[in-house]
Amino acid sequence: MVELQTPQLNAVFHALGDATRRRMLRELAGGERTVGALAEPFAISLAAASKHIKVLESAGLIRREVRGRMHLCRLEPGPLASAHEWLGFYERFWSGRLDVLESLLRKEDERQRTTPKKGDDR
Repeated sequence: MVELQTPQLNAVFHALGDATRRRMLRELAGGERTVGALAEPFAISLAAASKHIKVLESAGLIRREVRGRMHLCRLEPGPLASAHEWLGFYERFWSGRLDVLESLLRKEDERQRTTPKKGDDR
């Protein structure tokens, strides 16, 4: 399993904790965007968008490239893949727990089907 250093993992989850940044990442999954294009769907200034972008950059989730006066951003999927892998442990944990619950419920259903009810002449 790829382990993220704790500070990097904290930065990734902090960055993902904001709906604006998550939406920006979704936009970047479709290709490069300028800071202005990333800010456009939100009622925020370019300065506010830039702050969100800096958080994403600090977490390693995006890379910003300056071309003349344009700032182009692109998705860096590595930290997302690592965070997904980290979360996979908990997915397996809960799947296992739910499998146990399902088994118990099936046994209980079977027991109720085979146990005669009061007043039943079986």
